[in-house]
Amino acid sequence: MVGGETVQKLKTPLIVALVVAVGAPLLLSHTAFAADANVTQVENFIRSVIKVIASLAGLVATGFFVAGGYKYITSTGNPEHLEQAKRTLIHAAIGLAIVIAAFVISNIITSLATSAFGS
Repeated sequence: MVGGETVQKLKTPLIVALVVAVGAPLLLSHTAFAADANVTQVENFIRSVIKVIASLAGLVATGFFVAGGYKYITSTGNPEHLEQAKRTLIHAAIGLAIVIAAFVISNIITSLATSAFGS
């Protein structure tokens, strides 16, 4: 029975340490939970990031439109080059439509969330 007593002696400090480790953060950090979170700054940051990404995507799409138009003009009747130019223009238009749709959807979600949860 000497082994059983040793295990019992080891269990008690382990249980106390576990209770302290779990309970201490809950008791010591109650003021952190009550701190005012400035959601407006986060919202403004996310809006700024979305605007920058949409602007960059618009510039990239414009570049592809120019490249596709140049390929289309300089294809000189070659059907393979003409088809490649058309694909470039179509893909640029699809990409631009996706970026515009994402921008509009993010603005709709932001305004719905603001009206539901406040600012």
